Amino acid sequence: MASGSLIDELLALEREGWNALCQQRGAEHFGDLMTHDALMVLANAQVMDRDEVVAALADAPPWASFELEDARVAAVGEGGTVLVYRATAFRDAESPPFVAAMTSVYARNAGRWRLVLYTQTPVPDA
Repeated sequence: MASGSLIDELLALEREGWNALCQQRGAEHFGDLMTHDALMVLANAQVMDRDEVVAALADAPPWASFELEDARVAAVGEGGTVLVYRATAFRDAESPPFVAAMTSVYARNAGRWRLVLYTQTPVPDA
């Protein structure tokens, strides 16, 4: 079982990412955070590499707010960690929230965490 400080450290990275998405800085943030061969698997089953993520986020509308809960971590090989949590994100007051289970796989690289894989699994009828 991972220590609370590891969960806190990785959740802080995730919050930085969500804050960047709320402030329309997602392209810059994820371009820096992701490894060169990282992948994202979105809720609609689209698979994007790092360059595609950066391009898509350059024009993405901002999120208004988000909530993260039920975080868990597990070791992945030597120097890797997976963080799983439930996210609820809101675009505006009129739109339904986006609710999904998120999985982020991180690897230590040059003394910092780098995102290797990110997936979104929608929560039905949330």
